[in-house]
Amino acid sequence: MGQQSLIYSFVARGTVILAEYTEFTGNFTSIASQCLQKLPATNNKFTYNCDGHTFNYLVEEGFKEKIWTTPTLVRYENFPVISRGEDMDYRHRAYCVVAVESVGRQIPIAFLERTKEEFTKKYGGGKAATAVANSLNREFGPKLKEQMQYCVDHPEEISKLAKVKAQVSEVKGVMMENIEKVLDRGEKIELLVDKTENLRSQAQDFRTQGTTMRRKMWLQNMKIKLIVMGIIIALILIIVLSVCGGFKCH
Repeated sequence: MGQQSLIYSFVARGTVILAEYTEFTGNFTSIASQCLQKLPATNNKFTYNCDGHTFNYLVEEGFKEKIWTTPTLVRYENFPVISRGEDMDYRHRAYCVVAVESVGRQIPIAFLERTKEEFTKKYGGGKAATAVANSLNREFGPKLKEQMQYCVDHPEEISKLAKVKAQVSEVKGVMMENIEKVLDRGEKIELLVDKTENLRSQAQDFRTQGTTMRRKMWLQNMKIKLIVMGIIIALILIIVLSVCGGFKCH
C-alpha cells in the first residue's frame, strides 16, 4: 500500500463518476458521492469536513454536450418512422479527492488542479462527454493514483506553486481594487487616457532634461580638467625656473 494522505479520488460528469481510484475500503466513497449530488454547477472549489477527513471538490462550470431525447414516432411520406431527437445540454465536470484532515488544503487542491489539467488534455469534450459510469477507470484510474502519489511526495514544490499563485491573485486583486477606486471617484476612461498622454510627455521631458544635464556635467568636467592641467604645467615651469636660476639654465 502506498501513501495514506490522499485516500480516494474521482472525476465526474455531472453526477456520473467516470473514473475513480482508491486503495482503501470504507464509507468515504458513498459520502463523496452524496456530496457530489449537492454541488453547485459553478466554477469553484469546495471542501467539506467529516470525521478527520476532508472532501475536496473542484467544479468546472457547464460545457455544451449533445444529448439524445426520448425516441418519438413520426411519419415520413405516410410511413411510420422512429426518430431520435437531439438537444444541447449543459453539464459540469467535478474533480474530487478525499484526504486526511492533517494534510491541509494545499496538497488536495494541487491534486485537483493537476488532475483537471490532465483529464482535459486527454479527453476534452470528446470521449468524456458520452462515457458511462466508471467506463474510464482502466484508462484514467492509474493517472489518479499517479497524481495522488506525486502530490504527496512533493509537498515543497506544491507549497512554492501555491505561494506564486497567491502572489498573482494578490496582484490581480490590487489591480481590480485600483480600477474600482477610480470608477468610484467618477473618473472616465478618457481622463485616464489623457493622464497617460501626460505621463508620456513628462517622461519625454525628463529624458531631454537628463541629456542636457549630462552634457552640462561633461563640459564642467572638461573645464576642471583643463584648469588642473594648467595649474600642473605652471607648477612644473616654476620648479624648473627656480632650479635653473631663471632662464639661464644650461
